[in-house]
Amino acid sequence: MELLEVVFSSCETLTRTRRDLRARQRAVALAPFQVLLQSIFSVLFPSDCRLCGTSLDNISRIPVCRECLTEIVPTRAPQCTICSNRLASAQLLRGDGLCANCRDCAPEFDRAASFGEYVDGVRGLIHLLKYESVTPAARPLGGLLAQAITELLAGCADATPLLIPVPLHKSRRRSRGFNQSELIAHAVAKRLPQRLEVACGALVRQRDTVSLVGLTREEHIANVRDAFRVADAAGVRGRDVLLVDDVMTTGTTLSECAHVLKQAGAKRVWAATVARAFDGADLRLADDSAEEEATEVPVSTSV
Repeated sequence: MELLEVVFSSCETLTRTRRDLRARQRAVALAPFQVLLQSIFSVLFPSDCRLCGTSLDNISRIPVCRECLTEIVPTRAPQCTICSNRLASAQLLRGDGLCANCRDCAPEFDRAASFGEYVDGVRGLIHLLKYESVTPAARPLGGLLAQAITELLAGCADATPLLIPVPLHKSRRRSRGFNQSELIAHAVAKRLPQRLEVACGALVRQRDTVSLVGLTREEHIANVRDAFRVADAAGVRGRDVLLVDDVMTTGTTLSECAHVLKQAGAKRVWAATVARAFDGADLRLADDSAEEEATEVPVSTSV
């Protein structure tokens, strides 16, 4: 009996060894074809990472290397509890958690949150989406924004807000072919732990606006006044609303959107953007809710 057990065990070991050997042989045989496939891809579809310039040797819908994506980190600086602007040392000493703008003239939205500053990799991804029509970039941008929204909703009790992307004017949407805020909003909805409704048609931009670059705060406010209207008042009445956009600078566009939504009966309005251009940033490199690109010249980005 012992002899039979030894023979049976040896046969099983031999079978397993042969199976492993065949697997290794197949891997060795396929390796040249895999290298050849990558070489053909590099020759036929030469591409570099749009953020750092290193060569990409893998097939990806987003022309950004893994290293650049992993280096994108959220803002850790102290921020205003209302508009999420970075707080200066003097403002921190006051102890109210508010920036000078919100202390003097609070926006219409109740609170805003952003994932990170509008620089480096975050800005590069947003430019790929908006200016180069790399629509798959909406997915990682949505993943970044989902982190900020999760933190925002954590302090809002059991609220289940309605996601409303900031709309583009119909002429701008027609020329671009899509609204980047809508793409990001749908990507966000897939990554949040709770199921939220995305209402793309609830808010309409009824008037196009001019570039905000070089305007004063008062001119910003006048520029977006009456630029929006609520198309579905019944759908927002009594609801908490979460405005979604790619970039926030002065916050005047988001504030005007919040204003008309509250007039239509929205209970509370929050704002969430992937990036925040802090006070002191070069506004020629930023935009407020993406309506100014017609006069803006994209600048190459590196990480």
